[in-house]
Amino acid sequence: MNLTPMVIDGQPVTTAEASDIRSPFDDRLVGSVPKCGPAEIDRAVTAAAARLTEPLPTHERAMVLDRAAVALTERAEEFARGICDEAAKPIRTARVEVERAADTFRFAAAVARTLAGEVIPLDASAAGAGKLGFTLRVPIGVVAAVTPFNFPLNLVAHKVAPAIAAGCPAVVKPASATPLTALRLAELLERDAGLPAGWLNVVTCDGHTADHLVTHPDVAMVTFTGSATVGWGIKARAPRKHVNLELGNNAPLIVDTGVDVDDVARRVALAANGFAGQSCISVQRVYVLHEIEHEFTAALAAATDALVVGNPAEEATDVSALITPADTTRVLTTVTDAVDAGARVLCGGTVLDLGTHGVLAPTVLTNVERHMAVSATEVFGPVVGVRACATIDEAINRANDTAYGLQAGIFTNDLRTGLEAAQRLRFGGVTVNEVPTWRADQMPYGGVGESGNTKEGPGWAVRDMTVERMVIIGN
Repeated sequence: MNLTPMVIDGQPVTTAEASDIRSPFDDRLVGSVPKCGPAEIDRAVTAAAARLTEPLPTHERAMVLDRAAVALTERAEEFARGICDEAAKPIRTARVEVERAADTFRFAAAVARTLAGEVIPLDASAAGAGKLGFTLRVPIGVVAAVTPFNFPLNLVAHKVAPAIAAGCPAVVKPASATPLTALRLAELLERDAGLPAGWLNVVTCDGHTADHLVTHPDVAMVTFTGSATVGWGIKARAPRKHVNLELGNNAPLIVDTGVDVDDVARRVALAANGFAGQSCISVQRVYVLHEIEHEFTAALAAATDALVVGNPAEEATDVSALITPADTTRVLTTVTDAVDAGARVLCGGTVLDLGTHGVLAPTVLTNVERHMAVSATEVFGPVVGVRACATIDEAINRANDTAYGLQAGIFTNDLRTGLEAAQRLRFGGVTVNEVPTWRADQMPYGGVGESGNTKEGPGWAVRDMTVERMVIIGN
């Protein structure tokens, strides 16, 4: 298998050691990448910092982003197949990710063209009479982006596209399990979209080595998506940097009476198990009113059982392997621990003999209590737990009983109930009559509490990647 080199200052870079990338489903070798060290990271940061002395005009940055969106659309199947290979993301789901990434670049181009400061009325005070004041948005500096495996294209795009729009050179450290897509994107940006060398540098290394990047003195900002433990650890080690964190969740959903139970159950089955539940807004906790508990759980189990489990390359597949065999063991242990503590399995709960290491069957649990890890922690697997509640008030309180706060949702036919939930659910986003797994790439997306400290979406990310500079012109 050919080695895919890193991209540093527009040049392919290799190292003496390499890491193999294998399909999580069948352990097939899909590529290999260099195993870089601090020297390569220093080289990448130096290349990025040099670009700050030769900024790209706004119109050029916007055109690069527009061309990237076009090129991604033209090469959509290539990128989707690559994601399917290295992440075991079902091919239909991978195609949606590519479409979303193209949109992310389009939205970033729009932000680049419209980003502006504001006029400050200095003459509102006597001391400011005759003076003109306004603000500029200037690049914050070199951006270090650390990205996760679950969206190896679109979550890289959500960091790279805003950085380009803001005029910030970037160094990306993709997930060790899925680096090939990020390297392919860097090649597309330089070859097809015309991004000059050095504006995007991609380094492939393990998490320990990546600490050299996030603490590098010439990095102004770190943007990280991943686990809460790692994210808050980065912030602690880089207290003087601007550190943006988009972290985990155990997304709750409330189901009120009067809704179309079969429709909601079908949506929950898809939202809990898409990409094997490896999404930070995958539905994990469902609070359903007592009156419809049995009807809903039966419908959810049936909808979950109907999902097609298997080879991610096959068009019919809905659910495939978790990213590593260790994660399969981890999630299965979470399920068995819940059962030992009193939860009941309605479907799933076993590892199917598929692929090389097996695939965890999509799992529905009932009688789930707050103290169980399957409820209290982020499972990041194809598991959803259901708990019956007497009232909406109880359901909201149980949904809020968590350290996380990314997105939550409610299905209800009562507008007042939906608005009350929007006010009371302590999350960065609340969906009404939609699963909390839903996200549009132009919206502000981010959490509170353990779930992070920022809002993604190009319009919000670009502002975080720029500094407001006050300009005063005297008479």
